[in-house]
Amino acid sequence: MQPQPAFLLHKRPYRETSALVELLTLDHGRVRAVAQGVQRPGSRSRAQMQPFAPLHLTWQGERDLKRLRLIESRGAAAMLAGEGLLCGLYANELLTRLLPVELPVADVFAFYTSTLAALVTPASRATALRRLELALLEALDAAPRFTLPDGGSLDPQAAYRFDVASRAFVPAPRGIDGRTLRLLASSDWGEAGLAGAAKAVTRAALSPLLGERPLRSRALMQALAERRRGSVVTG
Repeated sequence: MQPQPAFLLHKRPYRETSALVELLTLDHGRVRAVAQGVQRPGSRSRAQMQPFAPLHLTWQGERDLKRLRLIESRGAAAMLAGEGLLCGLYANELLTRLLPVELPVADVFAFYTSTLAALVTPASRATALRRLELALLEALDAAPRFTLPDGGSLDPQAAYRFDVASRAFVPAPRGIDGRTLRLLASSDWGEAGLAGAAKAVTRAALSPLLGERPLRSRALMQALAERRRGSVVTG
C-alpha cells in the first residue's frame, strides 16, 4: 500500500516493547494496529509515534487489528499545552469512542488537521472543536437537522431544544432561540455570541452516541476550569 497520512489518537503498551494504537487515517478512517517495537528504548518510531504529530504509515492484515509496517514523520507535532492540550485530548477521545473501524471519513480527517492548528490559539479553539464535532456527526449520519421534526421552518422568535429521536428541534420555553439556530444552520459556527448555543447543540447530538460512560478529557477540562475559578477567588 501507499503510505497513508495519519495521526495517533491513542496508544497503550502491548507485551514488552510494542503498543496497541488507534489511528485516524485519510482514506481508511479509524484503524487499530499493533506497533511492534515502538516502546523499545532508543526506537526511532517511539519518538515519532506521538499524539498530534502528522505521520505516514503503512500496515498489513485483513482483520480489524492491523500490523504497522512503515512509520514516518511528515511534520512537527502541534505544540499544545494547558487548555489547548486538553482540547486535543478531547478530540482524540471523541474520535476513538465514536468512529467505527475503517469507515472512510476524509472530511473528519481534514477538520481534525485544521483543529490541531487552531487549538494553539485560545480564541479559535471553540469554533474548531464545534466544526470537528459537526463533521463527525455528519459522518455518522447523526447531524442535527435545523428544522421542526416534520421538516417545518424554525420561528426566529421562538425557543427550541434538540430532540434526539428526530434529530430536529421542538419548542421549549428555555431553549435556544430560532434565530440563533438558523445562523448555525447556515454554518455561522464562529459568529460572535453563538459559542454557547453551538456547544449545547453538538453536545446534545453527541450524547446518545456516547452513552452513559463519561469522557475522561471532559472531566479534566472541568477540573481545570474549577481550579481557575478557585485561584480567582483566593487571589
